[in-house]
Amino acid sequence: MTTERVKRKLSALLSADVKGYSRLMGEDEVATVRTLENYRKVMADLIQQHRGRVVDSPGDNLLAEFASVVDVVQCAVQIQQVIKAKNAELPENRKMEFRIGINLGDVIEEGDRIYGDGVNIAARLEGLADPGGVCISRTAFDHIESKLPLLVVSRPEGEGGKRPHSSSAPPPYPVSTGMCSTAKLPSL
Repeated sequence: MTTERVKRKLSALLSADVKGYSRLMGEDEVATVRTLENYRKVMADLIQQHRGRVVDSPGDNLLAEFASVVDVVQCAVQIQQVIKAKNAELPENRKMEFRIGINLGDVIEEGDRIYGDGVNIAARLEGLADPGGVCISRTAFDHIESKLPLLVVSRPEGEGGKRPHSSSAPPPYPVSTGMCSTAKLPSL
C-alpha cells in the first residue's frame, strides 16, 4: 500500500450512458453524433443549473460531479424528462435513451479529474438502470429520502416497495436503489 498523500473528497456522482449506442452508430454515425452532441449540451446545461460540473464525456458516457445529492437527483430526473420530450420528435429507431446511475462516494481528485470506487459504483448503477431511468445507491438514497418526493420502485433484498406520499405533495420521482431495476419516469 502506498503512503503518498492524495486529495480525497466526498462527491455526489452522476454517470450517464446511451442505450444501444453501437446500434445507433452502425445505422447512421452522423445522425447519432449530432443527436448525442445535442443531448450532451442539454445535459451539461442542466448539470450547471443544478450546481454540478461535467468531469468527462468519452464516447456515449457522461460523468458529472455535484456537492449535493439532492441536486444530482433533481438534475437526473430533469435530464430524463427533457430527453424524453426531445426523443418524441425523433423516429422510433433514432431515439436516444440514457441510463443514469447516482452514487455518493469518496473520490480522488487530480486536477479536473476524479477517480475511485465512488465513480466506479456510479457507473455500475448506470448499467443497472432501465433506459430513461435513474438508479441510485443506497448511500445516496439515505441522504435524500426525507428531502425529495420519491417513489421508490424497487429496493434490494425486499426492503419494501413504494414510499407513501401525501396527495397534496408534488408527484414523486420514480427512482430505484441499489442492485435493482428502475422504472421509467412519468410523462411530462
